[in-house]
Amino acid sequence: MTQTGIPFLFLRGGTSRGPYFRRSDLPEDREILAEVLIAALGAGHPLNIDGIGGGAAVTTKVAMLSASEDDWADVDYFFAQVAVAERLVDFKPTCGNILSGVGPAAIEMGLVPVTGDVTEVKIRAVNTGARVVARVMTPGGRLSYDGEAAIAGVPGTAAPVELSFRGVVGSATGVFLPTGQLRDEIGGVEVTCMDVAMPMVIGRAADFGVTGYESAAELDADRDLFARIEAVRLEAGRRMGMGDVAKSVTPKFGLLAPAQGGGSIATRYFMPWNTHPSMAVTGAQCLASCALTPDTVADGLLERPAGSPANVVLEHASGTIDVLVEYSTEGGFTLEAAGLLRTARKLAEGKVFVPRSVWGGLV
Repeated sequence: MTQTGIPFLFLRGGTSRGPYFRRSDLPEDREILAEVLIAALGAGHPLNIDGIGGGAAVTTKVAMLSASEDDWADVDYFFAQVAVAERLVDFKPTCGNILSGVGPAAIEMGLVPVTGDVTEVKIRAVNTGARVVARVMTPGGRLSYDGEAAIAGVPGTAAPVELSFRGVVGSATGVFLPTGQLRDEIGGVEVTCMDVAMPMVIGRAADFGVTGYESAAELDADRDLFARIEAVRLEAGRRMGMGDVAKSVTPKFGLLAPAQGGGSIATRYFMPWNTHPSMAVTGAQCLASCALTPDTVADGLLERPAGSPANVVLEHASGTIDVLVEYSTEGGFTLEAAGLLRTARKLAEGKVFVPRSVWGGLV
């Protein structure tokens, strides 16, 4: 045999897609693990022609699951963002869309037993320490992917996966405002640097010469915009204590504008070198928190709700996403929990193969 076969499930989670592995089926060493994931996904080619990636950042994501080492959680979820056209893997961030499939995948893998018509799966996001409760539909004691829930960016309907996030403030940097300020001026524009579920740099669309209502394709075609965004992001990463982020997908970048379609606020989310076709679950929590926090760049772009919990409806490139935010304003904004509804569906299962020259497998 010249190849190593690795068991996997292939799921769509929210508006992302990728392989879900048992962590124990993969190498422990991070450098070898990165090479295995690069080979499995086909990173280094814009079409991922030699792997199972889909040629876009939302389809080159990986979930690795194991029984949790945390007394609170059932499952540990370790995430990897694999690059598309470069041979790179980033283990720093997490992904809330891929997390949407963790509950079903954990049940499929036998890591969590079904407990009734709805099974609660307590998930610890290893990359950030966030705690998430996923409510998975298991009618009659059996996992079901069929249902009537619809999410923007995904055709058709499926069974709902209800997610409740806790412990997401300071997910990467340890603090809500990594620069210590509600606004920073970088490159002649004001931005808010915030870390809620995902460290982000957030600006007003108008300050970057766009409306905030453009399609993802229109924004992707504006390379001058991306050059300006990247210059601001690199300096913001340094100020946020994240060092040189030139080869890291974090911090992510977001733009805000007044709502146009009946939502709370219009948003565009960047990954960061192209535009997200819809919205990241983690990014949605950060953008919603920015929208609710006085004196951020969101000031003047929306009417803030009076109390907690608040339903923040983010308009994005493919539709809308609702974020139900429980928060406190005593002593400054404090996010207590964020709830979102997603869907997931198993697409395939079996083995993905990598050359034995990359990894010979477990002994």
